Amino acid sequence: MSFNSFTDYLLLEKKYSKLTVSAYENDLESFKKFIKEEYASSDIQSINYPQIRNWIVFLVESNISNRSINRKMSSLNTYYKFLMKIGEIQANPLAKHKALKTSKKIQIPFSEAEINMVLDELHFEDDFEGIRNRLIIELFYSTGIRRIELVELKLNSVDFNNKTLKVLGKRNKERIVPLIKPVLETMNQYLKSRDGLEFIYDNDRLFLTKKGVKIYETLVYRIINDYFSIASSKVKKSPHILRHSFATHLLNQGADLNAVKELLGHSSLAATQVYTHNSIAELKKVHVNAHPRSKK
Repeated sequence: MSFNSFTDYLLLEKKYSKLTVSAYENDLESFKKFIKEEYASSDIQSINYPQIRNWIVFLVESNISNRSINRKMSSLNTYYKFLMKIGEIQANPLAKHKALKTSKKIQIPFSEAEINMVLDELHFEDDFEGIRNRLIIELFYSTGIRRIELVELKLNSVDFNNKTLKVLGKRNKERIVPLIKPVLETMNQYLKSRDGLEFIYDNDRLFLTKKGVKIYETLVYRIINDYFSIASSKVKKSPHILRHSFATHLLNQGADLNAVKELLGHSSLAATQVYTHNSIAELKKVHVNAHPRSKK
């Protein structure tokens, strides 16, 4: 059976992004290649669990991380569930599969001091790229949006009257996030500078390169990494760490977990709770410093 109906199902029914669907396709093609080489077969539907286990062993021996292997198994499991749904198979060979153990990655957010250093002390050129780069950093930290969400922003995503930003999140779910005054001011500066570009090819896109085309994810990552490499010694300096910092700092200041969940575009509180370990540490400090019995 062709993968086309499966990818259509992911795109149209599950409303996954093209990027996510592409990851599923790559995982399935990887498995398809393995069974063709190992078992001289290209029929994924007739594969049994011991054969899938052999693929897992192959991946482990290829030094693929447990986290990546689990993602591949999840892709394969979703495919088999789809085949059952449309009546192509009677049983899911991965029904009793247990995910490999993974160590929990603790994402260390930037401190407020590190962010203030970037925004208040570092020099941003007063040209298109300098203003754009500053706006990207301000937007990540003030809204907590994802890198792909920022890349996909359109000119009409910004509502100056209501001081809000319309964000298209995972599974094409829209959410509205508020914009604070400093970000709106930088946004105005950026739009004026954007209008001054010699050529604009992607007219509807908010963020462009200096050549007038839609900005791309690796450039966004590079911008964040370059500026924060000056202000921070943390190993990882990425848009996701800024998103993490946004959530952590809000929680540290007493923001409601449900409110942060909505701002981040999470579908469940469990996803938001990963950001609470730092706020708990902050609460402990406040508790020790403020409780009358702590001085005894």
